[in-house]
Amino acid sequence: MKRMKLIYLSAIVMVATTVCAQDKGLTDMSHSRFAKMHNTELGAARWTNGFWGDRFAVCQDTMLLNMWKTWNAPEISHGFRNFEIAAGVCQGEHWGPPFHDGDFYKWLEAVAAVYAVNKDPKLDALMDKMIKDIVLAQREDGYIHTPVIIEEKNKGVDSHKIEKETVIGTKVGAADEKGAFANRLNFETYNLGHLMMAGITHYRATGKKTLFDVAVKATDFLWHFYETASAELARNAICPSHYMGVVEMYRATGNPRYLELAENLIKIRGMVENGTDDNQDRVPFSQQKTAMGHAVRANYLYAGVADVYAETGDKMLKENLESIWKDIVTRKMYITGACGALYDGTSPDGTCYVPDSIQKVHQSYGRPFQLPNSTAHNETCANIGNLLFNWRMFQTSGEAKYVDIVETCLYNSVLSGVSLDGKRFFYTNPLRISDDLPYTLRWPKERTEYISCFCCPPNTVRTVCEAQNYAYTVSDKGIWCNLYGGSELVTTLTSGDKVKITQVSDYPWDGVVQLAVNQAPKKKAFSIFLRIPEWCENATLKVNGEVVNNLLKADTYAEVNRVWKKGDQVEFVMDMPVKLIESNPLVEETRNQTVVKRGPLVYCLEGIDIEGGHKIDNVVIPADIKFTPKKIAIAGSPMVALEGIAQLLPEVSWKGTLYREVVQSNKPVRISLIPYYAWGNRGKTEMTVWMPLGR
Repeated sequence: MKRMKLIYLSAIVMVATTVCAQDKGLTDMSHSRFAKMHNTELGAARWTNGFWGDRFAVCQDTMLLNMWKTWNAPEISHGFRNFEIAAGVCQGEHWGPPFHDGDFYKWLEAVAAVYAVNKDPKLDALMDKMIKDIVLAQREDGYIHTPVIIEEKNKGVDSHKIEKETVIGTKVGAADEKGAFANRLNFETYNLGHLMMAGITHYRATGKKTLFDVAVKATDFLWHFYETASAELARNAICPSHYMGVVEMYRATGNPRYLELAENLIKIRGMVENGTDDNQDRVPFSQQKTAMGHAVRANYLYAGVADVYAETGDKMLKENLESIWKDIVTRKMYITGACGALYDGTSPDGTCYVPDSIQKVHQSYGRPFQLPNSTAHNETCANIGNLLFNWRMFQTSGEAKYVDIVETCLYNSVLSGVSLDGKRFFYTNPLRISDDLPYTLRWPKERTEYISCFCCPPNTVRTVCEAQNYAYTVSDKGIWCNLYGGSELVTTLTSGDKVKITQVSDYPWDGVVQLAVNQAPKKKAFSIFLRIPEWCENATLKVNGEVVNNLLKADTYAEVNRVWKKGDQVEFVMDMPVKLIESNPLVEETRNQTVVKRGPLVYCLEGIDIEGGHKIDNVVIPADIKFTPKKIAIAGSPMVALEGIAQLLPEVSWKGTLYREVVQSNKPVRISLIPYYAWGNRGKTEMTVWMPLGR
């Protein structure tokens, strides 16, 4: 009886705080005690033109609706049909992977994010159509997972008679072992995490609570589940998107038990016996200092823990996250920001000899400096997880180094996951594709519209559709400009004053950024911060034509504090030279090789861009090569290529040969490099990011 009273009182607190938060319009990190800044309101920032303006246009015109055709075609994907069956609007069996619900929620979040900007009534109506069935699919107790609910319906289980107190962690009536949380590989918490984020985004974009209420009920169910969870049931935290989701629900509602749940989610991992690096539960998080195991699950975990730190200030969490971050960026991350080098790896620390076997780790962070190119896995979801992790580290620190990684991921290892026309997707992102590989890679060498493991495509769409949300942040000091490109910002300072800023820039093709202040508070000073990327060695900053800061330093923010007035102009110019980059010699596969970078972009060489049609392995990049930027278009998308004269090795066959005497050649060959994200958009061809360096 005492427990029931506590639950009842908790529910009263939840309702009161939810109403309060909704009256304020659902902010995100505005009240996070240990965050240095918070996001601007959803829809406050929008791309107007340039690089990201073009990408957003592809999102709203092609990506969203083309993917809806996939979701809505049962013969291709059962993603939406599963909800229709669970809702009882049609008959059938569940089909597809258990994480399809979460993937559908990702796509729905993307639709809401685009609607927040363009207010297209067709998108609003489309969301209403889908949400109606999601509402019907949810059980009365808040549980929602279409494989289980469809099984219950087909066995005649009445979800209205399922009591919340009796289903948690146990068999559910006629559903038997397929009941709620009975199978740790059902990805239920993963799905619920994405439902939470979709529900919050939909409410912020539309003002409608339909999907948000579903998310609240689901979060309450999860809270009850973890109130009674055993050590073994703790292992249901596989691919933990729900860490981020639960904290965001706490921010959205103010319900304290959601923060309590988020903290327990971290602690409960330490209860697991015989845990694995594959799920980051071999040791408690309090003992984790390096990145380990399945890269998607790891990066989602780190992002979620960073969210918990923003609310609690737990120093252990921050110290461990900083240690893990350093391990990733200095020893385990590709130059594109990609993570998870090994499709099939083994645990370097958790080898088990009972039974006599080596513990497999799927889609794995390998050992330090283990970064192969041709077999690089680099699942797009892992790269997005790296972005999410770094963004949260930035919000709690204000340090530019984290946004550098966010930008690197966005321009390179995230955008590479989708074709320029927005219709086809990669699951993996290798750094080299050759016709000579004597084995078949696990995933296609070409982008496809539908992948059997359909987690990455909607995650990519969601991330690209929400890129504008990373462009600016707000702190007590003022406005932070994080990403550059033609954009418009209309937001409110922490003082309550309105600010309007427009940005004009052809970034990343050149380094000129111009800001215009269109509205600012009268007689109140605030700062505008401009990020100086780590690759930028020379920059100038002017306000109304006058230099205001001569001490600009790479990998920091330049601050301009003044009483701004309408019509003030800021000009920030970054030099953007072409650079040859080499790796640590411990990265054995790229020793004596180089990558070409210009600004935030990693470039690559495709076979069709070598004069004479020579093979990519025969091209050597001279250390003193001079590249000339040239504007081109691929698949209608404008970009800047780099043209130069490289060296060509003799065409000597390696067939049947493992070693041979070194051959040399100074024969020149003209090449053209394109941004890595654009590779594979002109048909099948060889590609490489790393190339031999001629000294």
